[in-house]
Amino acid sequence: MGDGIAKKVKRCCEEANLARCEEILEAATELFAEHGFSDAVTQALAERLGVGKGTIYRHFPSKRELFLAATDRVMRKMQERIDANVDGIDDKLIRIERAIATFLQFFAEHPSFVELLIQERAYFKDRKRPTYFEYREVNIERWRQFYRELIAEGRVREIPAEQITDVVSNVLYGIMVTNLFNGQPKPAAVQAREILDIIFRGILSEPERHRRQGATLNGTSTPASEHQRETSQAQGSEQGIFGGAHGHESAVVGGPDSPVVGGGGGDGVSAGAVRAGQDDPDRRL
Repeated sequence: MGDGIAKKVKRCCEEANLARCEEILEAATELFAEHGFSDAVTQALAERLGVGKGTIYRHFPSKRELFLAATDRVMRKMQERIDANVDGIDDKLIRIERAIATFLQFFAEHPSFVELLIQERAYFKDRKRPTYFEYREVNIERWRQFYRELIAEGRVREIPAEQITDVVSNVLYGIMVTNLFNGQPKPAAVQAREILDIIFRGILSEPERHRRQGATLNGTSTPASEHQRETSQAQGSEQGIFGGAHGHESAVVGGPDSPVVGGGGGDGVSAGAVRAGQDDPDRRL
């Protein structure tokens, strides 16, 4: 009986700690988004929470640990939202559609989350891979497998699944960041429909697609195919110089990967990077 009570008390304490951590991370997310990593101070966070600084210290010994825990929470919550919204959907294309719409809606609802992801890339360049792309790396394979199965079923044309996920995710990441910087020009649901329309149907009319396909089969070269050949040759030369197509990051998307359906390179933000070992008056919260 005593052991049962002890276990129950321990479980309650663990739940209380988790609730307190969640409360701290939520408040810290808003503080970092408003003031930036460098200017956010512990006292302001403690005042928002109505607790002493020691309470924060017990959970997060340094500002760095607090910030990275907050970014991890962002990605965890995003993945949970996507999983919940695609659960039970059998049709793979509909699952992909729902995931894209959920991704855009999630970040439209939480612009402070996007702010944190951008700051991480700027302030923690010592990290090999930002949190956003760590999650992408873990989750990307299941989406690639969906595309492979759709190709095998004849529902998607035969192109590498990696190419599909890379392109789709570059678009998604770019829209997520642009919405933060430029304001949300359209509702997330509308943006999702437009993305899906272009990705699934393309921009060429049926006659133009048939014309280009016929030109390829007949061995003739359209201006576009000439351009593709030249681009391919240029890329081959570049690979010889830089050691491969992935020897550097793309400036379009902020990193090598994406959590939902693909990924890309660095966002170019470099507002005063803070190295892991650099002294900071507020380094210990």
